[in-house]
Amino acid sequence: MESPQRRLREIDSVSALKRQGKNWSHSVIQGLDLSGFNFKEVDCTNTVFLGCHFPEDVAPGQLYERGSIVFPKLSHLPYKPYRGHLYSRDELMEGWTSENDQSKDLEIYNYFSEHGRVDPSVMDALAMRLHDHAIDDALADLLEGRTENDGKKKVIGIMGGHSTPRTDPYYEKVALIAQQLTRAGYFIATGGGPGMMEAGNLGAYFAQYTQEDLLTAIDHMKTAPTYKDKGFNDTALEIVKRYPLGSSSLAIPTWFYGHEPSNLFSQHIAKYFSNSLREDGLLAISLHGVVFSPGSAGTTQEVFMDATQNHYRTFEKVSPMVFLGEDHFSAKTLIYDCLMRQAEGKKYAEYMFLTDDVHKVCEFIESHPPV
Repeated sequence: MESPQRRLREIDSVSALKRQGKNWSHSVIQGLDLSGFNFKEVDCTNTVFLGCHFPEDVAPGQLYERGSIVFPKLSHLPYKPYRGHLYSRDELMEGWTSENDQSKDLEIYNYFSEHGRVDPSVMDALAMRLHDHAIDDALADLLEGRTENDGKKKVIGIMGGHSTPRTDPYYEKVALIAQQLTRAGYFIATGGGPGMMEAGNLGAYFAQYTQEDLLTAIDHMKTAPTYKDKGFNDTALEIVKRYPLGSSSLAIPTWFYGHEPSNLFSQHIAKYFSNSLREDGLLAISLHGVVFSPGSAGTTQEVFMDATQNHYRTFEKVSPMVFLGEDHFSAKTLIYDCLMRQAEGKKYAEYMFLTDDVHKVCEFIESHPPV
C-alpha cells in the first residue's frame, strides 16, 4: 500500500462504484456484489475489498498481485460485519410477530450469546470488531450530514432508566423535551432501549406533530407500560402506523445487556456488540448536551462519564449537563450536589442545571451552546 497519509475513498453502494468508472484505486469497497463488473478493465491498485462478492473468474490471489487487500465475506454469520449503513427498525424487526419473536435482532443476540459474549473465538472476536467499526463509520456519515444531506447534526443525548414504565410522569416529560429540542434543530440520540430511551426517541419522532398528538400516543401505549408486558411492541407499531411521518433521531443500543425490544421510534439504529464502545461513544457525540432523567446504576455511571469528559475537556468542548428530577438527583442520590462540588472553579459548573420544568430544560440548552 502507498503512504498511509492518503485517505482512501469509501464506497458502499454499487451506484457510487459505477460513478468511479474504471478507477477503483485507493478505495475501500464495502460489502458489495461485484459479479457484474469486468475486473480486467478496472484499476484496483491499493484497493481494499471488505466482504465483497466477486465474479467466478476473479480469485483473491489475482487481486493481491494487483496491489489489493481482500477481507473475506464471513458469510456464516447472522449479521454483516462490513455493513455500509446503520440498522433500521424494519431490518431488526424482520421476522417478528406478536405471537412469536423470530426477529433478526433476536437471531443476532442468540448467536452473540453463544459465540461472542464470553471468550469468543479469534474469528468471532474479529468479526464483531469489524462490525462495530462499520457502525462507527456509518454513524459518522449520519452525524456529519452525509446520510440525510442535512449538514452536521447538533446532537443532544437523553439518558435514563430502561425499566421506567410509560405511565411514569418523567416518561412524558422526557418525550416533551425531545419534541421541543427536535423542533429547535437539535438531533436526539438515546441508548436505544425501552423506558426513558424510548421516550426520547418518541418525542423526537413527534416533532412534526402537535403536543396533543404526542400525549395521545403516550396514553395509547400506557396499556402496555413496560417491555415485559404483552402488547408492548404492538402498541408502538400502532402509533407508527397512525403517525407515519416521524422525524429522524438516533438509537445506540447494544446486544451486550440482553434481548430487549428494538426501539421503534428511532429512524437510525447504531447497534453495537461492545457496550463500552457504545456507551462512551453516545456521550462523545452528544456535544450539544445531555439530559439525564431518573435511572439506576447505569444512568449514574453515564452521569460521571459525561462529567469526566467535561472536566478534562476530552473532546475539546464543555457541554450542558441537565438533570431532570430535582428529588432524584439531589435529595435522593446527592449526585448533583457531588458534581457541583467536584466542578467548583471549572467551566462546566456553569453548564450543569437541575430542574423539573420541561421548558427550562430546553431554554438552558439553547442558552448554553458548547464552548
